[in-house]
Amino acid sequence: MSTIDEDAHLRAAGRPDPAAFLEGRDLLERDLLGLWQGRHDNLLDRISEYALVPAGKLLRPLLVLESARCVGGRPEDLARPALALEYLHVATLVHDDIIDEDDMRRGRPSVQAAFGLASAIVAGDGLLLETFAALTGPLPGDVPADAVVALVNVTAEAGLSVCRGQLMETELVGDLECGVDRYLTMAGLKTGALFEASCRAGAILGDAPQEWVEALGVFGSRLGVAFQIRDDLLAFDGTSALIGKPQESDLHNHRPTLPILLGYQRASADERKRLARAFHEDQPADRSYAVVSEVLEATGAREAAGEVAAGLIRQAKDRLTALPACESVVTLAGIADYAARRRF
Repeated sequence: MSTIDEDAHLRAAGRPDPAAFLEGRDLLERDLLGLWQGRHDNLLDRISEYALVPAGKLLRPLLVLESARCVGGRPEDLARPALALEYLHVATLVHDDIIDEDDMRRGRPSVQAAFGLASAIVAGDGLLLETFAALTGPLPGDVPADAVVALVNVTAEAGLSVCRGQLMETELVGDLECGVDRYLTMAGLKTGALFEASCRAGAILGDAPQEWVEALGVFGSRLGVAFQIRDDLLAFDGTSALIGKPQESDLHNHRPTLPILLGYQRASADERKRLARAFHEDQPADRSYAVVSEVLEATGAREAAGEVAAGLIRQAKDRLTALPACESVVTLAGIADYAARRRF
């Protein structure tokens, strides 16, 4: 446990405003619409806009802006490079839906369902390239060339980590005994890396000393893994209407998420057999989902997974104490709290 008085540090920065990051999201959405408005003269741009708009939570670009702000940067000039992290994120979602054969995303047809498999593959590739076009396009004059190089490197490394995490996830398919540690490693690559890159990118754009870049990077990494765990839990806490995709998706694809792994670890011999049968056998999705939900409820696995996420959030917020107390530190802490309790 850290001996740092985190709450005192956050109080010194001011009273947390739970709406602060929502205001930033609205500004980013406005900028996103402005950048893509009128780009309809070819199929690639039309599909890309469909994937991007209406926007999701925009957490990654928001993390870029708030990380820049809390180290003294000017976020109002950084919408374009911040949104580059959203392009990379959405590209991975497009490809993820292809791999999972999911026809719904954000409550409407996924890109592949709306435009076809081949077009979705190309559009995902296009968004990957949009990422680097945005990072190397016009930037404020006070951003030095070496910062741009560092920014591109951080983003490219994060993209590679996402790919490694995606392939590691395929290695875990069907394996209820892979263990929590392997799952957390996978989640750190697949989800944590892009959150980490967003925070590092903001710190780099704000010309932060390396100590602050590292602190924000660890904050983002821990936050990202916690966010992934909450995503796992939404399949059992919410409904398809809330999460925007089928709640049985991970189960249908025999993907061991954290609550399922913890349920398997905690289950009795009979419960393990029931869980394994529902997880491995091809049967109606609603029947498998009901069995797995019952076992998770009986073993307390959902609560246990929530505790793991809460612990990661505490670790993330602890790293914010390395930064100067300011309003943006409070906003970052608020984003972390939102990730720990989100319902959509």
